[in-house]
Amino acid sequence: MGDAKHGVYLFYDYDREPIYVGRTYEKLRTRIRRHLTNQRTDAAAMSVLDPFEVAEIEMWPLWELETAPHQKALSQLINLEYSVYQRALRDSVFAALLNEQDIPSAHAIELPESYRISIVPKEIRRLRSHPDIRIARRASTIANLARIISERSPSPGLRRTLVVQAQRLEWLARQRYTSLTGQKT
Repeated sequence: MGDAKHGVYLFYDYDREPIYVGRTYEKLRTRIRRHLTNQRTDAAAMSVLDPFEVAEIEMWPLWELETAPHQKALSQLINLEYSVYQRALRDSVFAALLNEQDIPSAHAIELPESYRISIVPKEIRRLRSHPDIRIARRASTIANLARIISERSPSPGLRRTLVVQAQRLEWLARQRYTSLTGQKT
């Protein structure tokens, strides 16, 4: 599945919350690896996406586009990415993802078969999924993102991502407080 040249991918956090959608017309495996290792991806470099938060990946490989002309492949990728994004928004507690760039409006399609995998071994997942660790990481990501915003003329999408990250941090902190005290804030 990761060897498909064209496809769409969706990242999920430790709460199974959809957090980022993307498309590629290079190998899925290559594009996903670049995100998760912070190699030449704006999302990780700009602190839009913390690779540490990615626990699962869902992929929609488009094998049938391997030999398709670029324009046809791009059109189908855009339709699939839009459809995955709309589903992710519906499934999200926040009705928002961390994508800085707007996902272009396109023709909604029925989603083909996908493959969803956990990318974090159980022992590491147990450690990384602890709410206090995630709260600290998320706060750090927000601080880095706010610093980047203060140093340049950011896009509205980057500012929106800051808001979504703050909502995600507040939600997680509230969940942790309630689990420890039994009280709602």
